[in-house]
Amino acid sequence: MPRLKLRLDTGERAADSTEGPRAAVAAVLRDAPKGTEVLLIRRQEREGDPWSGHMGFPGGRRDATDVSLLDTAVRETREEVGIDLRGSAALLGRLDDVPAVARGERTGMVISAFVFELIGTPELVLSPDEVAEVIWAPIPELLSGARDATYTYVRKNESYPLPAFDVDGRIVWGLTYHMLSLILGHVRTDESHG
Repeated sequence: MPRLKLRLDTGERAADSTEGPRAAVAAVLRDAPKGTEVLLIRRQEREGDPWSGHMGFPGGRRDATDVSLLDTAVRETREEVGIDLRGSAALLGRLDDVPAVARGERTGMVISAFVFELIGTPELVLSPDEVAEVIWAPIPELLSGARDATYTYVRKNESYPLPAFDVDGRIVWGLTYHMLSLILGHVRTDESHG
């Protein structure tokens, strides 16, 4: 994991101040006996939430009190899973921003993803209103293809097979799959240079 830090952008971007809705998520990594793992949450089922019940990273919309999108990711992670990233993790960097898509349409929101490495083993305290469960996905198995899957997305009576990961029966697809693939790309880059 050390070289991953060197390959990710750690700076705040000018886009942080752009108009329009913004959100931020935290990809939290930890060392485990079988290799690095990444924290995923399953969102609670909520009417009107386009990502209801989906697997994702802790995170959410930027609040007026957030000085930066990094602050948004830190605040949302603390609220959703009880981890204070400022005291329990090291920032490894930031992925490229991605446009939010819900039900096959761009929402106008842009999502920033920050990657952290846990220091120690902080206790997880889940927000029952927002998080149904958490799982730790094994990066080596995601890299090897052992967790590759296909998710069939149905929109307007049309079926679309989409790439996904199957993590213990939970399907990771869409935006989270895309951001997780970006992280895996950085890990692959590190392995090819080492």
